[in-house]
Amino acid sequence: MLSFDQKLAILESFPELSRKDVSLGRVNYQYEGSLYDKKNVAFHLHPNGNGFVYAGSLSGYDTDDKGFVNIRDYDEAALRELVTESIRLLSVREPEPVAASKKASSSAAGVSKGKGNVSVWHGADKQTLTLKHEDDLWYVYAGPNLEMVLETYEEAEQYLHEEGFFLV
Repeated sequence: MLSFDQKLAILESFPELSRKDVSLGRVNYQYEGSLYDKKNVAFHLHPNGNGFVYAGSLSGYDTDDKGFVNIRDYDEAALRELVTESIRLLSVREPEPVAASKKASSSAAGVSKGKGNVSVWHGADKQTLTLKHEDDLWYVYAGPNLEMVLETYEEAEQYLHEEGFFLV
């Protein structure tokens, strides 16, 4: 188990985090660049060794109902990995939830959460277009070239179908 000072040193090594001292000697570390209201990456680090790091929807972590992982027994490598993943999670905007029928359409389209929301569409003569969700817009690329920008997944899907492209 890492000591309180060792955990603080690890968190201090992330320049994107800012330290916030809270009550009872506890310390929080916040990510001001978060795209969400949630800014706490590390929460209630305590001199007794206890503390929490935000893991949200990351798989492979035992989280509480607020998405935090208890890091009492974490070693340095595991803590660094979790903090890095937490910052990444707060740096990527997930698409807004859509109605059930649209959600099924989205998942059928191969849009994969956590992988940049990218899907490859195939047309005649082995042509491919890449659909990518970034900054709340849907971008269609032909290789490295930007082909089209659309506001919603449904518009992008319709455009691609009209151009003769389909997911395999």
